[in-house]
Amino acid sequence: MSAPPDLPPIVSRAFDVSRRAGYVSFCRNETGRLLAALAATRSGIMAEFGTGCGVGTAWLRSGVRTGAHILSAELDPRLATAAQDIFTDDPQVEVLAADWSTLRNKGPYSLLFLDPSVPEDASAEAVADLVEPGGIVVLDDFTPCEFWPPITYGRVDVLRETWLTDERFTAVEVMVAPDAAVLLATRR
Repeated sequence: MSAPPDLPPIVSRAFDVSRRAGYVSFCRNETGRLLAALAATRSGIMAEFGTGCGVGTAWLRSGVRTGAHILSAELDPRLATAAQDIFTDDPQVEVLAADWSTLRNKGPYSLLFLDPSVPEDASAEAVADLVEPGGIVVLDDFTPCEFWPPITYGRVDVLRETWLTDERFTAVEVMVAPDAAVLLATRR
């Protein structure tokens, strides 16, 4: 997929922090560029559940409009502290050293970025009421699938199937690289 090789400075800083922390499970650049583009269309409050060292948050920040706010929660205090250092002087970003559930009462969100590594936390049922009407949910770390029902590792991908059929959302799987896909779901 075509994209400029240069990264926004905030994203480069987040990658540096991730490397120093030895953290390698972060948002891919292809997904990040999509996050930045989507953030540029949003106002209000955006959130990320599972900050890691802040790469996904940095991508959101690289596209966010003036006046919008990003909240991010990371359960691991060491990673949260690393991410907080990236955004120390940025009034538009707040990184909390906390479980994502602490963000439940801070919405509704115009954009919600989820890592589906814990399927229960990333289910449509768990987050539907956190997203404003017209708000977007982005779930990453999917392998592209051309079958229905969606199959991953020889089994039906129930999380993906549920998001793509939930009547509260209009959802689509988008391939961001030959080996990577995201789910985009807009709250009706």
